[in-house]
Amino acid sequence: MSIEKMEYLNMVGLMSDLDRTLEKCVQSGCFHINEEKDSQETMTHVDGENPYKELLKKILSMDMGRDFSFREVGHECPEYPDAEDIEKEVSELAEKLRLSSEEIHGLESAISERERAATQLSHLKGMTSDMQKLFTCSHIMPRFGRLPAESFPKLSYYEDKPFIFVPYDDDGIYKWGIYFAPLENIGEADKIFKSLYFERIWLPDFLTDTPEAESEKLKKQIESLSEKLEEKTKIHKKLVEENEEKINSFFCRVKYLYDVYELRRYALRYKENFYLSGYVPKKQYDEFEKLINQVPSVSVVSKPAENDGERKVPVKLKTNRFAKPFSMFVEMYGLPSYGGFNPTNLVAWTYTILFGIMFGDVGQGLLISLIGLFLYKKKGNMLGAILQRVGISSALFGFVYGSVFGFEHLLDPLYHKIGLKHKPLEIMDSTMTILLGAICIGVAIIIISILINIYVSFKKKDFTQAVFGNNGIAGLVVFGSLLAGVAVMMTGGKSLFTMPYVIGLIVVPLLLMFFREPLGCLLSRKKFHMEGGIGDFIASNFFEVFEFILGYATNTLSFVRIGGFIFSHAGMMSVVMLLSESVSAGVSPVVIVIGNLFVMGMEGLIVGIQVLRLEFYEVFSRFYDGDGIAFEPVKVNYQPNID
Repeated sequence: MSIEKMEYLNMVGLMSDLDRTLEKCVQSGCFHINEEKDSQETMTHVDGENPYKELLKKILSMDMGRDFSFREVGHECPEYPDAEDIEKEVSELAEKLRLSSEEIHGLESAISERERAATQLSHLKGMTSDMQKLFTCSHIMPRFGRLPAESFPKLSYYEDKPFIFVPYDDDGIYKWGIYFAPLENIGEADKIFKSLYFERIWLPDFLTDTPEAESEKLKKQIESLSEKLEEKTKIHKKLVEENEEKINSFFCRVKYLYDVYELRRYALRYKENFYLSGYVPKKQYDEFEKLINQVPSVSVVSKPAENDGERKVPVKLKTNRFAKPFSMFVEMYGLPSYGGFNPTNLVAWTYTILFGIMFGDVGQGLLISLIGLFLYKKKGNMLGAILQRVGISSALFGFVYGSVFGFEHLLDPLYHKIGLKHKPLEIMDSTMTILLGAICIGVAIIIISILINIYVSFKKKDFTQAVFGNNGIAGLVVFGSLLAGVAVMMTGGKSLFTMPYVIGLIVVPLLLMFFREPLGCLLSRKKFHMEGGIGDFIASNFFEVFEFILGYATNTLSFVRIGGFIFSHAGMMSVVMLLSESVSAGVSPVVIVIGNLFVMGMEGLIVGIQVLRLEFYEVFSRFYDGDGIAFEPVKVNYQPNID
């Protein structure tokens, strides 16, 4: 498990070949481009408006219907129609679609307007007057609408006011009707009815006859317009279906050209030449060079990425098949720096084993693994691949605990056949064994993490952390000595905490940790600068060393949660089994199924989070910085948007 070796590339060529060079970089699928800064007055960024922007906007704005969606297809080949030909065809089709859409929207608006009018007229059928007569009154103004039923009696308070309200319908909640008022008093009437929560209805001007007659007219108009709408919709749909493949192809080609042109901002220009730099994985360099050599004017100079000290080198994790899905957790915390330590393999094995220990059940583990397999195969979800692995681990430890969907003795015949009197571990009868085992697992993981930190720190030539740090050689000696002494005392042996033992293996390493900064500078042949006075130095280092000692204890005890979740899982399943025994024989299987699903969902999620917490806080915090940047090869983003 390591990090891919990178080659740092400098490319120089004629400006006329810049776009073609960028195309080759995209086609390679392995070129991480650098954004160059103006290094001299004579070198400037390649600026300019993207010539494909407006065409791309036009394609994206076409009304292709709700069911249409753009999708990726390969259109990198130069013999594909150029932008001018595409624009001509797109403009013609866009105009056809626009006119068709306007007709459809016009018909939909007309139908909607008439449907609203029909609904409003349904409450005015008791009125026998023509609408035209009401609308053309010279001295009286009508208002159609509905008044809340509880407001209707309050109209008696305004008997002296110059208006009349005539109700035509009553649905129990509203009084539907019309009020009249003289032109000079309509404003006052409007205020009164507004205070009574009158909701006005705006009737269209084309209503001229009685409500009943107009309702019949509207019904016929709606039927006629609906037929036209259906016909126009079919024509529009056919037009889309005939051209959707072509338009999608045009989109992909134009998006390809657009995104490639956008990469020009990463290049610098010097007179008639361009300058471009980036990174390529070492194992893919020869393949990349062959592509670039197809552009005659471009020359490439490469060197190992570690020799480029000006910028951070992008990181691409090298993982095996088993550990690959767990790179998701590493990336979640942060990528390692280039040349650093890739912890993916460590995470893969520790996470898988710890999950299995904390959630051991043969049946549930296999079911989790099958669910993970389904998610990974159908959705390509990396979390599904992780579930596959931890599910198998859970099933294996389930054989140790003898648990199958909560049935604790279902595997007893198997144990008897292989010569065992009972299952390897009875959880509820092995409290101390499980808790001590959890602590031992924690100690092993902490020691491994410290050893990794020593290795990484020496690799970085950070002698302060490698030799004198709390996760360095001095810290390892202190931690190991304290553990050994406590272990011997607990087993009843003779105490190791003699004067030479304490001074040589505890006090001296603690003093080295106390003076770690000046000693580290001495080994590195650097000058030590003390910030503040001697008093500040003594106080801050004393409390830090005291915190280190407390940290060893708390970090070790943190792994007790492993045992706690073993008991939690067994306890929850015992509750499920008790509930199943307390109900009838017909309901019992239902309780067992629901109980298992609940435990798998709730406790499985909690265990997954807790194991990840142990990885981040108890393992990564000892040796891992996570300050690297991801290797991101340039590519075309076929999402229907403009960056």
